[in-house]
Amino acid sequence: MTAILKVDTIQDTSGNNIINENAGTITIGKSGDTVNLASGATAGFGKILQVVQGTSSTEFIQSSPTDNVVYYPSSNKLSASITPSSTSSKILIQYVSTARGDHTTNTDVAFALAVKESVSGGSTTEIKPAGPAYGSGFYNSNVDQGSSYRVRLSDVVYRTPSTTSATTYEVGVFGYNSTSIRLNADNSRGEIILMEIAG
Repeated sequence: MTAILKVDTIQDTSGNNIINENAGTITIGKSGDTVNLASGATAGFGKILQVVQGTSSTEFIQSSPTDNVVYYPSSNKLSASITPSSTSSKILIQYVSTARGDHTTNTDVAFALAVKESVSGGSTTEIKPAGPAYGSGFYNSNVDQGSSYRVRLSDVVYRTPSTTSATTYEVGVFGYNSTSIRLNADNSRGEIILMEIAG
């Protein structure tokens, strides 16, 4: 036998609304209330479960880079690690750095950022905008010989790593027609923020 309870409003013993439905909108609690989930319970509406931040103010320089190959610092990395609480969790990655490209010929020049996802004991995935640096970052088509360009770049990436293992995200830089490329140019501050969102 199936039981159905039909009401528009549920109130506590003091007459305060706990749950109310009106014109297709469901309201839980009232202004000033705190809605808690029981330990071990999960919510399916995009709750932010944790936030992790990483910073670096150390300049990384890659001389004579190969076009569109991403380079990552071997130390003083611009990175952060997060351990998802569920395999269904999403990870929102936001990162920013001041990048620089140096140039010695009279051709166009470009440089851009990318991020690498490394799951502990698992796979490594490089995530960068589709196409070469000149289609995804800073680009200048009219370059004088001996020029240098510096610009603040950022990106946002949304991932489902499908793991509960520690996962590291590391920012790198790649270029096009550059004699050198730099991350956190002139020791400027770079930052990466990871947010775990309930799946």
